[in-house]
Amino acid sequence: MMPVSEHYYAVIMAGGGGTRLWPLSRKARPKQMLALVDEHTLFQNTIQRIRGLFPVERIFVVTVADQARELQAQCPEIPTQNYLIEPAPRGTASVVGLAAIAIQKIDPQAVMAILASDHYIGQVELFRQLLVAAELAARDGYLVTLGIDPTYPSTGFGYVQMGERVGSYLDRDVFRVEKFREKPDEAQAQAMLAAGGFSWNSGMFFWPVGLILDEIKRQMPMLAAGLTDISQAWGTPAAEDVLTATWSDLRTESIDYGVMEGAENVVVLPAAGLEWNDVGSWDSLFDFLKGDENGNIIIGGDHLGMDTHNSLLYVNQPHRLIVTIGVEDLVLVDTGDVLLVCRKDQAQRVRQVVSALKEKGLEYI
Repeated sequence: MMPVSEHYYAVIMAGGGGTRLWPLSRKARPKQMLALVDEHTLFQNTIQRIRGLFPVERIFVVTVADQARELQAQCPEIPTQNYLIEPAPRGTASVVGLAAIAIQKIDPQAVMAILASDHYIGQVELFRQLLVAAELAARDGYLVTLGIDPTYPSTGFGYVQMGERVGSYLDRDVFRVEKFREKPDEAQAQAMLAAGGFSWNSGMFFWPVGLILDEIKRQMPMLAAGLTDISQAWGTPAAEDVLTATWSDLRTESIDYGVMEGAENVVVLPAAGLEWNDVGSWDSLFDFLKGDENGNIIIGGDHLGMDTHNSLLYVNQPHRLIVTIGVEDLVLVDTGDVLLVCRKDQAQRVRQVVSALKEKGLEYI
């Protein structure tokens, strides 16, 4: 594989909460800090996938203060100054903007790879090849999104409609984005899958640092003004105070809605065969974890199952016995202080539970 440029930087977005994986994922220890796939956490696996392409000094992590210490403990090889701290969550547009001004200070020629900290990717070598191709496309002046080949009519992902082919990088065709589609209903998802020419929006992006800052200035002038203030104070004794004061006035917005949907020169790089999953809910683990002969996924603890099929049991206590009799399509998560039991097809509703707990002022989140 051809090496990446010395001006290529990775930005890991690691400040999310992962509420659909409650009760294991909590505010103080969200899903990117958890070992759900193997003995390593999702964050550690994310860093490991890009090591070798990016030296650690060109890997940046954007997170919130109450998560930074644990992330640093999990990956101490990343320089402390490369952890960029949001005073409070303000959406991915602000995350991108903060990383952009930090990296532009170091390298005005930089291309940024915006990556998530909590995804599963089965084909790591293919992913690395796509990272190289995406940089080449970005250097031609494109805002690049990585598109996942849809395998079923998902209503949980946004979609990207592909238009004409605009070029090829490392023998990988790149297509102009006709339109971003929000999360569809079932009928719309089935129609897009049948029509072809649509990708799932992975939330992974690649662009020259100057180009994305220009688009933020054009489409989100209030964010751009705040970033200018932060940039001017960067490296001075007033930097932290300016960041905190400015951040409190920012509107929460995603980079997808705030910038990408209205941006020019947006292209999609298809990523068929990547074996990607956003690990967004308990039922998503069935997509990439192998079950036993009855289709059951057992993580932690001891399990005695009788006539139990296609179920997930997660227990974070080593000497806990779970017995199931005559059940199927069940999700059971035991964290000691909380026991979650739901049907597999209802797992997406866990987010509603977290919202209800917040409204009632209860703990456990």
